[in-house]
This record gives sequence, C-alpha cells and structure tokens, in this order.
Amino acid sequence: MSNKQISVLEKTGIPRQLGWGYLGILIFMMGNGIELGWLSPYLVDRGMTIEQAALLFTIYGIIIAISSWFSGVMAESIGPKKTMLTGLILYIIGTIGFVGFGVKDLNFPVMIVTYAIRGFGYPLFAYSFLVWIAYISPQEKLGRAVGWFWFIFTGGLNVLGTWYSIWAIKHLGNINTLWSSLLWVLLGGLFAIVINRASFPSYNNKKSGNKWQELLNGLTIVKREPKVLLGGIVRIINTTAQFAFPVFLPIYLAQHGFSTSEWLKIWGTIFTANIVFNLIFGFVGDKLGWRNTIIWFGCIGCMITTLLFFYSAKISGDSFWIVLLTGVLWGATLSGYVPLSALVPSLVKEDKGAAIAILNLGAGLSVFAGPAIVGLFIGLVGNEGVVWILAGLYLVSAILTKFITLPENPDRV
Repeated sequence: MSNKQISVLEKTGIPRQLGWGYLGILIFMMGNGIELGWLSPYLVDRGMTIEQAALLFTIYGIIIAISSWFSGVMAESIGPKKTMLTGLILYIIGTIGFVGFGVKDLNFPVMIVTYAIRGFGYPLFAYSFLVWIAYISPQEKLGRAVGWFWFIFTGGLNVLGTWYSIWAIKHLGNINTLWSSLLWVLLGGLFAIVINRASFPSYNNKKSGNKWQELLNGLTIVKREPKVLLGGIVRIINTTAQFAFPVFLPIYLAQHGFSTSEWLKIWGTIFTANIVFNLIFGFVGDKLGWRNTIIWFGCIGCMITTLLFFYSAKISGDSFWIVLLTGVLWGATLSGYVPLSALVPSLVKEDKGAAIAILNLGAGLSVFAGPAIVGLFIGLVGNEGVVWILAGLYLVSAILTKFITLPENPDRV
C-alpha cells in the first residue's frame, strides 16, 4: 500500500499492517454468506422435509460454536495465518462434498457430514483475525479497529452475500451459485493470508510452548478471570434476538398483513444499517468508554427497541415504514455491543486469544439460544411473552456489563 493509503487507514482506526486482511475477510464472508437467505427453502422445495432442514442447520450451528471457541485458542497457539489457512481448507473440502455429493443428489447423510465440515471454515478464518487485531491495535484505537472488523464481517455475510446471490441465482442457477462461493473464499484467502504480511507479536515472541496448554487456557481462563466469563454471557445475549426473531416474527407480521417479501426487505435493511453502526459505535466506544457504550447504547438500547420493533405493527396500524424504522433502530442498538470485542481482551495482559475465544463461543451459542427460547416459551407465553423475555435478557446483560471493569482502571467506563 502507498503511504497515502496507509495514512487513511490509520486515521479511520484500521491497523495499517492489517489493511489487506480486512479486505480478505470482507470477500471471504461474502462467499460464505451466499446461501444463507435461500438454502433452506430451496432444499425443502426439492423434497427434503422441514425437520431435515432444521437438523442440518442445527448441527451446522453446533460446529460453528465449537469452531468459534477454537479460533481464538488456535490463533494464540499456532498463529492467525495457520489458523485462517486451516479454516479456508476445511471450507473448501466441506463445500466440494456438500455441493458435489450432497445437495446434487439430496444425499442427506453426506449433507450432514460435509456441511458440518464446512461449518468449521468461517469461524477459524474470521475470528482468528480478530485475535490479530487485538494484539496489533493500540488500546486507544482498539474499539474502532474491532468496529471495522464487525462492519466488514457483517457487510460480507449479510449484505454483499445476499445481494450477490440474488443476481447469481438468476444468472447461474442455485447449484452454480453454491460452487461460486469457492471463488470468493479463495480470493479472500489470497488477500488475508498471502498479500497480508503483518506479523503476530504474541506468537512470534513466544518461546516453545505447550500447544495443549493453550487449548486448556481457552477453558480455564474463565476461572482465572471471571470477568471474561461475564463477557461471554453478555455476548450470547447480544445476538440471541437476532436468531430468535426470524423463527416467529415473520409469522407474527403476516398476521398484520405483511408479506414475506416485505419481511425480507425489513430484515435486509436492518442489517444494512447495522454494519454502518458497527463502525460508528467502534468510534463512540473509544470516545465515551467501552463499558458505557455497551450498557447504554447496546443493552438498554436493545431492550427498548426490541419492544418497539415488536409493538410497532400494532401501534402504527400495520405501517410498513414505521415497522421498518423501528427495526432499523433495533439493528443500530445491536451494534452498541461492538466495544465488547475491545473490552474483554483488554481484561488480560496475556492469553488475549483465550479471552476472545470465549467471546467467539458466545457468538456461536447465541445461534442456539434464540431459537431455543422461542421453542421453549412460545407455546406458554405466546409471541408477546417471548419478546418480553428477550427484552429482559438485554436488561440482564446491562447488569452483568457493569461488573466488567478493567483491572488497571476499574473506574474507566
């Protein structure tokens, strides 16, 4: 990169050494997100049952949770580049098996195994890069650096992947669209692993260490540093509603006259706004304090906007634009948790990878927590009760975050 480009990166908060890596994450996540919005109905239309599709994605989610934890620990023990390369290879192997031998013939056992292998890919590739950011970024700019990470992560996964798939399905067909993901992840790997030349201080400065001890650190750190455990719980709550809403909210809105197309427009717009606010709250966190930002904009903000989003259809007389607006507000406050990725690794001087591994595990577990809450409680308390449970969890996260203080400066908000 030129000196001018490096200067621009530094002013925005992106560590200049990792500029190509950020680009690689964006492109990789775009490839990974190609099928998220349409794979389930496509498989059902081809003859699979809803129960089979649900099982496929449940096992996929379990693997993502496991891989999310391993990503931080592996990045600490063998270095981010090797961890990212491992994720890329597993993604390629899983995709070849899933598309070529599973989806093509609707061979369900093969689909289960190969989609699970594919599930190891993006957490190892993307979340290990987050460890790299935590070590290289100056602490006063770490909030902005992780804000940029979540901006490009979500932008690739939920925005570019979705818009590309709309074009690709029309012109390439569903199967070829799935195959095309390999092109994008390879391109992302080229930028993030090959062209990106940044060093990893923690790994390079370590003497011969016990790799198994590093893996153990990913679990024992919650005993040695209880505040890291609190951060992991808060991270689960952060995106629990994100995975709960799609289970029941489209059905609820349909009762108020909203079509599936309108719901998808609302959901897509929410995350277009979300990626912008991921970046904004990275800057806000560095200025107003990480903990303050998480508590007031994230926890309390989500508690209020979750209820507004749900009740807006009733209050507005089923106005599409008001529901859309309240949804965007919820998506914006969801980004208020971004500084958590700066706060938690700053709780420890060493083993930052282990601390981030707990956050990554929390991100993976939220994939289950959302649907589980809906499945357990919707029959007992209905849609309205589930929404109040979700809002209550956000309040709980605010209380927990109050106790996540930095060891050298407990009064820093």
